Amino acid sequence: MSQILDAAWAERWLRLSAAVIAENRMALIELDRAIGDGDHGENMDRGFSAILEKLDAEPPATPGAAFKLAAMTLMSKVGGAAGPLYGTAFLRAGTAVGDATELDGSILAEALAAARDGVVARGKAEVGDKTMIDAWSPAVDAAAAAVASGADPMAVLEAAATAAEAGALSTDPLIAHKGRASYLGERAIGHRDPGAASSALILRAAVHAAQDAA
Repeated sequence: MSQILDAAWAERWLRLSAAVIAENRMALIELDRAIGDGDHGENMDRGFSAILEKLDAEPPATPGAAFKLAAMTLMSKVGGAAGPLYGTAFLRAGTAVGDATELDGSILAEALAAARDGVVARGKAEVGDKTMIDAWSPAVDAAAAAVASGADPMAVLEAAATAAEAGALSTDPLIAHKGRASYLGERAIGHRDPGAASSALILRAAVHAAQDAA
């Protein structure tokens, strides 16, 4: 049965994202400590904890409202590069879905593409630069392919999450070309990009949020 991707799903997605980021906070810190400044897990946990407070105060009426709530909160609460990048991603996704009360596969794929394009516009990164784009771009491509094959929204989410996880793994052997990790040269090889790792966690949470509606 195809799950309905509505405001309740979007809220569950954000809540599950907060939970998985909290659960993986130390792992993300360790990843960032190896090739960055070590604050990615702490920053993301702070931002998503703040999102939970906003959701408790006023549940969103539409998916777009949920995404914009996340965007504004992350931009104001998360330091470093993650706040502007994730904030832009959620803001662009919210704009893409507009006032729609339910998201079909096509709108979902458009939202993911808009989010990825927002990150590219903000961070100027490309696939292969060892950044979160290495998770987002495969996710967007997989979502588009799933839509083209007639997949339902749940299958589109699954395709995106699976591709993001593979994309995050693909950053391990890369030399970084953006951010603090770019100063390490070949010393960054063998370390996963923390932004790609957190992106994969968040996109997998979107799948679990849809499954929980069953």
